[in-house]
Amino acid sequence: MVEPVSPTSGVGFDVVFRARRLIGPNGETSGSVGVRDGRIAAIEALDADLDAAREVELADDEVLLPGMVDTHVHVNDPGRAEWEGFPTATRAAAEGGITTIVDMPLNCLPPTIDAGALQVKRKAAQDRVHIDVGFWGGAVHGNLAELRGLHEDGVFGFKCFLLHSGVDEFPPLDATEMEEALRTVAALDAMMIVHAEDSDAVEHAPSAHGEDYGDFLASRPRGAENVAIAQVIEAARRTGARVHILHLSSSDALAMIASARADGVRVTVETCPHYLSFTSEEIPDGGTQFKCCPPIREAANREQLWRGLADGTIDCIVSDHSPCTPDLKRFDTGDFGVAWGGVSSLQLGLSAIWTQARIRGHSLADVARWMSSRPAEFVGMRRKGAIAVGNDADLCVFAPDDAYVVDVGRLHHRNPVSAYHGRALAGVVRGTWLRGHHIAGPGADTSSPYGEFLHRGEV
Repeated sequence: MVEPVSPTSGVGFDVVFRARRLIGPNGETSGSVGVRDGRIAAIEALDADLDAAREVELADDEVLLPGMVDTHVHVNDPGRAEWEGFPTATRAAAEGGITTIVDMPLNCLPPTIDAGALQVKRKAAQDRVHIDVGFWGGAVHGNLAELRGLHEDGVFGFKCFLLHSGVDEFPPLDATEMEEALRTVAALDAMMIVHAEDSDAVEHAPSAHGEDYGDFLASRPRGAENVAIAQVIEAARRTGARVHILHLSSSDALAMIASARADGVRVTVETCPHYLSFTSEEIPDGGTQFKCCPPIREAANREQLWRGLADGTIDCIVSDHSPCTPDLKRFDTGDFGVAWGGVSSLQLGLSAIWTQARIRGHSLADVARWMSSRPAEFVGMRRKGAIAVGNDADLCVFAPDDAYVVDVGRLHHRNPVSAYHGRALAGVVRGTWLRGHHIAGPGADTSSPYGEFLHRGEV
C-alpha cells in the first residue's frame, strides 16, 4: 500500500483509493474510490482520471473492504474501565478493521438503564473514541418507564437478560416483564436484543466447578438456549415487537428461528467468531480464557452454525468482546465455575472469521456481508457497511493471503488475555480509514481521536 501525494491544484477529492480488488455491494470488482468531506463521492474504473490531494494505491495482494461494524461490544466504561475502556477498545477495533461499534449497556457503572446513565457514558467517552460509537440501552427489572427516554436519546435498541447477567446492577426480566417490555418496544418501533438462556434450565443443570471444560459445558446446556429462544419468539409473535437473538451458540435453534421468520415474526440472530472458530473438544483443562456464556460447543455444532450462515438463517457475525482483568479469569485455579465469562477478541474478529471462512469455500464478499453490511442494516445505519456513493468513507485495507500468530502482548486491548493467543490466523489488516481519516496502520494519524457518537436514525 503506497500513498503518493498529488498536486493540490484543481483537486476534486480529498483522497482517492485505487484497488485491483474491491468488495462492493454486488461483490468483488476493481475500481477507484473518491472521498470528499468524509463521504464516498465517486466509484469509478481503476484507471479513472480523478484528481485528489492524496492517493492510496493498494498493493496486488490487498483488498479494499468496507469498515467492519461490530454491534456487540462490552467497553465497560465508566466504572470498570480497568477491564477495557473507550480508548483501548476503539484503538483495538481500528487496528482490526472495525470502524463502528455499538456498546453494550452493562458492566459499566452506572448501567445504561435510564437517560441520565446514557449521558454519563457519553461524557466518559467524549473525545476518547478512535472510531464511531453508538449505544444500546438496557431493559431490566423495574425500568419499563425509562425505555422511552432512552429511545428518544438515540439508543439503537434495548438489551435484556432472561437469567442473571453476571452483575447485580443489571437484573434480568422474567417472562411477564419481558412481554410487557416488548409491548413498549413495539409501540416505540424499537428493537429488543436478548441474551437468551433460560434461568430454570440453567438452575437445574449440573453446577459448574473445577478445571474440566466438559463440566462447565454441561452447566449451560443447549436446552437452556433453545427454551429461551422459543420463549422470545412466541413473545415477539404475540406483541409484534422486533427481537434479536444475541450470540447464538446452540445450532439446535436454527430451525425454529427460520420457521418463525417464515411466519412473519420479526426476529434476527447473530453469532460470534469464537463459536465459529473453537470447539469444546479442544479447550484445555483450566483454559478459562475460553469461558463465555452461552458456551463454545462441539465441533459438529460449529459446522451447523456455519451452515446457518451460508443459508441466511444467521444474519451477522459480531464479537461479543467481553474482557476483564486477568485475575478475574482465575488462571491461578483454572476454575470455570468462578472465572469471569467472556472472550476478548475485538482486534481479531476479521482475521479469525476469514481463517475459518476460506477453508469452507466462502469469499471475502461473504465475510464483508456478515461483518459489515448486515450488522449495519440490522441497527439501521444507512451510511455504514458498504463501499457505496454517499456512504461514510469507512474503509479497511486487508491482505487475505498474509498471516500472523496472535501474541496478546502486541494487541491493543487493555489486558493481555485472549483465547486466540498463539493461534495462527489468515489475513492482516494493513490500514483502516474512518470517514476518510487514516486511523490505523503504517502512517496513520493517531494523535487525536476522530470517532463520533452515533444516534439511532441519524446515521
